Amino acid sequence: MSRNIYLVEDEKSLNLLLQKYLEREGYNVTTFFDGSTAMERIRDLPDLWILDIMLPDIDGYELIKAIKEYNKSTPVIFMSARNEELDRVVGLELGSDDYLSKPFLPRELVIRTNKLMERIYGRSEEKNDGLIYVGEYKLSEKQRAVFDGDKEIQLTNKEFELFYYLVKNKNIVVSREQILNNVWGEDYFGSDRVVDDTIRRLRKKVDKLNIETVYGYGYKLVCKS
Repeated sequence: MSRNIYLVEDEKSLNLLLQKYLEREGYNVTTFFDGSTAMERIRDLPDLWILDIMLPDIDGYELIKAIKEYNKSTPVIFMSARNEELDRVVGLELGSDDYLSKPFLPRELVIRTNKLMERIYGRSEEKNDGLIYVGEYKLSEKQRAVFDGDKEIQLTNKEFELFYYLVKNKNIVVSREQILNNVWGEDYFGSDRVVDDTIRRLRKKVDKLNIETVYGYGYKLVCKS
């Protein structure tokens, strides 16, 4: 499963260079050259934001505040050519997960990105056999099935889709609204209690996993691998 990265850098040549290096590593990279355009895409919930602090309009500080307000679990790497120590401290206070001082080698960003992705999301779940491994379970998108060892767990269609959505966003808090839009569809008309009911059934069927409730907001699948 390719991870999605949103890269915000106003220097066009550097933006394109970093995009090239990250895509070579297998990431899906969406680039932005200003803060206001990036601000409009916060609800997309990419797997990682890479932010330049100095931007022509909205700076990186305002962006990370908005990113963390929407979902505090979303990881962020800061880049800056300004006062390194000051930016590092402020960045950490605002919730950044790593910091790079310009100039740096593109390969260093790739290495830091790989390490952060592994720390946040664990090792790549997708193996050559086409299965996704999460905890002690394995998920087959093609078969639309989940297995505990060799035993298939009987899931309804929506239980499978919800479980798959949580797996794709493991260790990230997702709201009930996001779950409804992605699993039931934006045209769903009904109570969001359907999410809670389906989560409750899932917990019984995949009881070796920890699906945390974030009260008043949503859920998070907590898993190291």
